[in-house]
Amino acid sequence: MAEALAITLEFSGGAELLFDKVKKHEVALQGDDWTIGKLLFWIKDNLLKERPELFIQGRTVRPGILVLVNDADWELMGELEYKLEKNDCITFISTLHGG
Repeated sequence: MAEALAITLEFSGGAELLFDKVKKHEVALQGDDWTIGKLLFWIKDNLLKERPELFIQGRTVRPGILVLVNDADWELMGELEYKLEKNDCITFISTLHGG
């Protein structure tokens, strides 16, 4: 059986409020061929505690959430198609603030 894929997920800018106010999660994903697109649904099913519509819209993150892969904008990395690698750090930052 394949070794689990260890990655770090970080949520900030208010996004952590959807995850019981936990900003950092160390996770081990089972199986192969993990992409950010697949990861988003895993997050929704396993970590998200409330209001999924504030995190996911359709098959991607909702507008207003900045996604970084190892501190680089995911748009430079292939967005949903980016293939996760061991020890990647995926950061979700909400740029939407109430007011």
